[in-house]
Amino acid sequence: MQLRILLLTLFFSLYAVCANSGPVNKEKKPSDYVNPFLGTDFFGHTFPGASLPYAMVHLSPDTDTKGWTYCAGYVYSDNSIMGFSHTHWSGVGMVNGGDILLMPVVGDKLQITPGTKENPDSGYRSRYSHDNETASPGYYSVFLEDYKIKAELTTTQRTGFHRYTFPKADNAKIILDLGHQIGDMSSGEISKFKIADNNRIEGERSSGLGKVYFVAEFSKPFRYYGTFDASYITPESGGSIFPYKNAENGDKIGAFVSYKTEENEQILIRVGISYTSVEGARKNLQSEIADWNFDAVKGNAEKTWNKELSRIEIDGATDDQKEIFYTSLYHSFLAQYISQDVDGKYVGSDGKIHEAKGFDFYGSFSCWDTYRSQHPLLTLTAPEHVNDFIKSIVAKVENYQWLPAQHFLNVFGESMVGDHLIPVIVDAYTKGYRDYDVKKLYTAMRKKAMENPQDPVPGHAGRSGLDYYKELGYTPVDKVTESVPNTLELAYDDWCIAQLAKELGKKEDYEMFMRRAKNYTNVWDPESQFMRPKNADGTWLEALNGKEQEIVKAGKHSYYKYFDPLLVGRRPNRYYTESNAWQYIWSVQHDIKGLIDLFGNEKAFIKKLDTFFEMSPVITPPKYVGVVGTIGQYVHGNQPSHHVAYLYNYASQPWKTQQRVRQVCEELYRSGPGGLCGNEDMGSLSSWYVLSSMGFYAVTPGLPVYTVGSPLFGKATLDVGNGKSFTITAENNSETNKYIQSATLNGESFNRTWITQEEITNGGELVFKMGPEPNKKWGTGKNALPPSMTD
Repeated sequence: MQLRILLLTLFFSLYAVCANSGPVNKEKKPSDYVNPFLGTDFFGHTFPGASLPYAMVHLSPDTDTKGWTYCAGYVYSDNSIMGFSHTHWSGVGMVNGGDILLMPVVGDKLQITPGTKENPDSGYRSRYSHDNETASPGYYSVFLEDYKIKAELTTTQRTGFHRYTFPKADNAKIILDLGHQIGDMSSGEISKFKIADNNRIEGERSSGLGKVYFVAEFSKPFRYYGTFDASYITPESGGSIFPYKNAENGDKIGAFVSYKTEENEQILIRVGISYTSVEGARKNLQSEIADWNFDAVKGNAEKTWNKELSRIEIDGATDDQKEIFYTSLYHSFLAQYISQDVDGKYVGSDGKIHEAKGFDFYGSFSCWDTYRSQHPLLTLTAPEHVNDFIKSIVAKVENYQWLPAQHFLNVFGESMVGDHLIPVIVDAYTKGYRDYDVKKLYTAMRKKAMENPQDPVPGHAGRSGLDYYKELGYTPVDKVTESVPNTLELAYDDWCIAQLAKELGKKEDYEMFMRRAKNYTNVWDPESQFMRPKNADGTWLEALNGKEQEIVKAGKHSYYKYFDPLLVGRRPNRYYTESNAWQYIWSVQHDIKGLIDLFGNEKAFIKKLDTFFEMSPVITPPKYVGVVGTIGQYVHGNQPSHHVAYLYNYASQPWKTQQRVRQVCEELYRSGPGGLCGNEDMGSLSSWYVLSSMGFYAVTPGLPVYTVGSPLFGKATLDVGNGKSFTITAENNSETNKYIQSATLNGESFNRTWITQEEITNGGELVFKMGPEPNKKWGTGKNALPPSMTD
């Protein structure tokens, strides 16, 4: 009897403990591993705020707006917040965004400018602590210390949702600042708004990338309201404040609304935005947030993110590796932005309103960055969106009557070298995504590659240096800025056009563009073994050789007078794009076998490649600020280096690719705010990690092939759709066991360093056996090398 009593007592005691402690070993969801703060320190240029995959709204705190450091508006090392704005770019080098800022405050004095970081009390900004700040996919929260207000943010695709929890106050206010902007891209047009009724403000804000329209609805009627114009601020006036005025227009205008609040009273604001009209913003708001249930919207955002993040599952990874991986996947899904309203309307490249029928329209393509890794990754992880990306490009061609290159919100600056919407299109097409008018795209590609018209649209021209490129086979340094990359990247783009010409049965075009794809050889200097700047008369740019560097003026063009392979120059004088000669040797993505032949043999190629990774990381000033994340002269913080670690595969030494890829994954990606080694660039750094950590990478977008590296985890399972999955298993994997000993694909021996898109999307399993020492026989031999143009 005593034993039974003892056992029963023990049972109920254990039951009580378990009941009170909640679920035991609750399984984490992918979103639990995402750290939106990763990349917010140094130069990652990410933002921690709330958004959804492929969304229009990116609602996030801003800590400052001036200078390249604040491209995303938020830097982790700051300790005060200006407010919460609705547009941000994920990791760009462009200082823009920050539209439609809201800031809750408490106090008798109404301040209409944010003040400074050095003196937050000089404006409406507030101090905060990271101890009272949290972020997860689709949600952000912070406690504003100066006002004792808890601010929470969540979103739908086109609408931002704010929840502010106030203290007891007679003088609570919410400020709407339309003069706030990240950077200074003023369009010269004025912003305007009206306080439409006692709980709604609507209007438009003008910036360098066009107009952003908004409708903001407040859950509690205003006690007082008014407008302000900060452009009239003087030490005497403190600016112009207009109580009970219900409309304003100008450059630095805003509104304020006032409340009397009880302790822990919550006021919510729903903000719909649009690029077409106030009516579009209203439709977006009404369609996406029908009531005031903040927690429901937050829950839906979390579900949406977990659905996307679950496309890849990893096992055999540390918690830090899971944070890096799932945050990288998060950033890769975050970087493509829709631009159309819920009714499909969008502002086209011609400045007119169009309608996307049956597809999502994407207004921005940071393609110099994203063609290399992010778009290839999305052909595996976002199959339902790829056709829409290309349909958007078709629409741009129809609206613009020209094929653009890199651009944002259909404003075509074409700021980066090359013509890299072409590999985005061709990579999708060769991988089987073909639900669009490919003939129209081919015609546009060919036209741009052949013609150099005077302003196809006022203010914009075609390919830089095209006439020289066609006549000489290269772009000369004394005529064209960034002449070497321009030659190399146009040769790659022409190779991509050739692949599409072949698919479409255009034999003559195929042969012509394949000849042009060899133009990279025309800037190869066999003596220095660099891709070297060449003058229009065919002579090489003179070597520095101890002389003092200077800038030569040649009409409207200018350039550095002497060739220095370590020089990373600044625009407009530079002859390499954000890189130097060491980093641009390897930018022949389509013909690596041909590049090896230029060196003479694999041994000479390997020697140069080894030196590249092993030499000092020192570069010659003036330095480009994005040169970060270095291993020797390899600069992972800049995209032209991204494929270089994989080049050993093409020269019969794949074990060196395995070693270098692991080194980059482990040394240049870390957990926490400082975890990115450079500018995220719209998902490109993160997508590189996702692909490489699974064990492969797209060296040559446009060719439906991935090159094998070294899988970082014990297992990665990719959902490829149609109920199929592709699993990469690395047996005996560890930090030291980084070298592939043998491999099988679906049970059959696999002895090559490349795998096709079709082999992945058909589903199956790729199994690697790993070890601590290289197996120098695996992945070598003629059939083991990845395909290349010269093959």
